[in-house]
Amino acid sequence: MQYRRFGRTELQMPVISCGGMRYQQTWDDALLDVVEDENQRNLEATIRRAVELGVSHIETARGYGTSERQLGLVLPKLPRDEIIVQTKIAPNADPEVFRQQCLESLERLNLEYVDLLGLHGINNYELHWQSVRPGGCLEVARELQAEGKVRHVGFSTHGLTHQILDTINTDAHGGFDYVNLHWYYISQWNWPAVEAAAARDMGVFVISPNDKGGLLYKPSDKLVELCGPLHPIVFNTLFCLRRPEVHTLSLGASKPSDFDLQMAALEMTDRADELVAPIVERLEQALEAATGMDPQEVLTANFGAGLPLWDQDSPGYMNAPMVLWLRALAVAYDMVEYGKMRYNLLGRGGHWFPGLSAGHIDSLDDEQLAKAFKKSPHADDVVGWLREADELLGGEAVKRLSQE
Repeated sequence: MQYRRFGRTELQMPVISCGGMRYQQTWDDALLDVVEDENQRNLEATIRRAVELGVSHIETARGYGTSERQLGLVLPKLPRDEIIVQTKIAPNADPEVFRQQCLESLERLNLEYVDLLGLHGINNYELHWQSVRPGGCLEVARELQAEGKVRHVGFSTHGLTHQILDTINTDAHGGFDYVNLHWYYISQWNWPAVEAAAARDMGVFVISPNDKGGLLYKPSDKLVELCGPLHPIVFNTLFCLRRPEVHTLSLGASKPSDFDLQMAALEMTDRADELVAPIVERLEQALEAATGMDPQEVLTANFGAGLPLWDQDSPGYMNAPMVLWLRALAVAYDMVEYGKMRYNLLGRGGHWFPGLSAGHIDSLDDEQLAKAFKKSPHADDVVGWLREADELLGGEAVKRLSQE
């Protein structure tokens, strides 16, 4: 295993973290009596395999169903000073509710303290304010830190980049020590947030590079071909870890063998630039050939600028940049299954995946659409692309992992 200094926390963080959102019995906030023996045996075997490999960071959340309670049966069996435990609690309008939930999570985990406490899902300005306001949840987290129940405080986010930057740059209550965010090959728009975190000496944890990063554990044949001779998981791991600003990648393991591919990637990190460069070139050529656009327009979901954000002037609250991004991945890399999974969450994912799909585009008049997209360099094509995306990716609703 390789380790990197996790920003100002000074923790030596393994570059692969064991995320806790796939091995639990259920996403319901249920008691342990629902947990089947086989499920618990698999969970413990997964954690023990992680520790054996040097994956000393075990990450979970109160919102991950039975994950905390099940881990509470395993963690006391491990050397406490050799593991880094993180849980995450959602901000609450009532900071006393947040405090009580933090204490309950410690009880569930069967621990006296957690190394890392994340304010879970600061995805919009309402949750940002609940966190950083005077007397808010970040202040409570710092009080728990002073009481010895928390070592370091950070936040996780699926928000828009400008809001993530504002949360990273807050100085309220000492600011945050680390951030969990999305950044990997297909989704590069949060790079300014990674740089901002590095400038403030914050730890940087990349969320879900294998699942949200493209369903890489079951990649399309086209993606496998383009990433050859590397498996897409190995490519994406090297793509991320070649940047020193990135400290660890989450691996949401469901069984002990799930670590194998990513561990194989670590043997190649000293040649990451050499191995990644030709694959990036092929991927970008395929993207440009399929879309006619500069690949960075797609990979940053910028599309040459001029597209309204879903919460501003977008017609019908449509998340046009996200829809166009998913379409581009589908037509360039045959990532249709991934595209359907994400596209059909629009309008159903709440603040975790905000805005609407293009499913209602025909209910909007042409003048409204033209006005919304007139500043885009692709103004003549956007509406057609949005319709094509809905035809390609629309259909039966796909549940988030937490809803399955």
